[in-house]
Amino acid sequence: MDHSCDISFQEKANIFSFEYLKCLLFIHRLEDSEYIFTKKLYSKLIVNSHILEDFLDFHGAKKNSEWVFYRELCATIRHLSLACYSQRHILNRFKFYNFEQESHDEFRQEAQDTLRTIQDSIKLAAPVILKEAKRLGIVIPSSGYNLSYFPGISSSQQLDHNIDDSNPGQQQRKNLTRISSEFLEVVKDFEQFSFYERYDLKRIHEIVPEKINEVIIRRYEMQVHNIQSSFDSYVVNIESAEENHILEQLRSHFSIVFHILQVMGRLLHFYERHLYDVGFKSEYKRVSESLAAIIDRDVLMDRAVNFCLFYAWKFLSSGKEVASKVLNQNMETSSIEVPIPKDRGFHSRPSLLVAKIVQHYGGEVQLKVGEDSFDASSVLDIQWAGGKISKEEYEAVIFKGNSRALQDILILAGVNYGEDVMGKGIPLPKELSYLS
Repeated sequence: MDHSCDISFQEKANIFSFEYLKCLLFIHRLEDSEYIFTKKLYSKLIVNSHILEDFLDFHGAKKNSEWVFYRELCATIRHLSLACYSQRHILNRFKFYNFEQESHDEFRQEAQDTLRTIQDSIKLAAPVILKEAKRLGIVIPSSGYNLSYFPGISSSQQLDHNIDDSNPGQQQRKNLTRISSEFLEVVKDFEQFSFYERYDLKRIHEIVPEKINEVIIRRYEMQVHNIQSSFDSYVVNIESAEENHILEQLRSHFSIVFHILQVMGRLLHFYERHLYDVGFKSEYKRVSESLAAIIDRDVLMDRAVNFCLFYAWKFLSSGKEVASKVLNQNMETSSIEVPIPKDRGFHSRPSLLVAKIVQHYGGEVQLKVGEDSFDASSVLDIQWAGGKISKEEYEAVIFKGNSRALQDILILAGVNYGEDVMGKGIPLPKELSYLS
């Protein structure tokens, strides 16, 4: 027999608000302004705000003028706590990350400041939530949690690393080739968002959410997460310290970018859903304005763009070199002999298609014409080679390097590099669909 309806909505609102308000009371009564919330506190805020938000949504609080503000404040705490949890994770893990550059003090300091900024928004919301709960007749707990209830996650002790893997062999090399290639693809795709001077607010509001928004950032977050999961599932430690060092470096880049994008996704979600796009109903506008009066959206957007986007690109960019090194160390190499494009040789279109194939897979590929070698990832280099080919009347050339790229160059050569005899483009085989 279902007794779910025996308790009134008001009584359930008390039950589902209790631990959530206990956390907020703890935050509100904190006297130490230097205290940085721990992951345990954030996780308690995340779980309890989520349960309460679900309960309120189930009962239609979104469409009720009495309860809509309490519901929006609940969502505010959830998304800001999720952002803080990931940001705190970055700071906890940072000393274990393996990066080449010596000085990351600037990043660490800015990461700390960003965490404080988002945490301050939660602090500012706490008394407002307690007041709103009181107005709705919700019972406020008599006390918050004790400080000792929220210990930090890290300690000075590290457990011994005493599990070693055997030699992983050929399959490992294949996995590393694929994973590095996928990461390089993400880097290439993300480059459109690169910037080197911090944006002012006017510029931030021009690009968010028009060019940069939650949907876009979540897509990259998922891609990087998939690459990291693949790495953790299929790559094992190797006895060679030098090889392990570069693999740890590669994973550090996946990990930090993933967590930075998590923070950014949460901040963008909160901004777009709760502060920016509020619909046409005056009630929602009023609630949104009440939220904006507590939470400074400009400050959060500055952190989303000038911290998250800025450093996501910075770490993707420095990861590019590491991924290229891993790729070149592990990829299978071979060589193929192929005919030159009929009639017109390596002019712009065939050169561009070959370069795109090489860039798609990453790794080195050389175009050999007689004794000379040219970089097959460069359109200009291939065209230089084209000059030598026509001058010395070569009919075939050799490509040497990444086997995966060579396989596709072979397919491309089989359709005369995508051209008919008049030099017009023809449809490419489906294996090369990524070129169109």
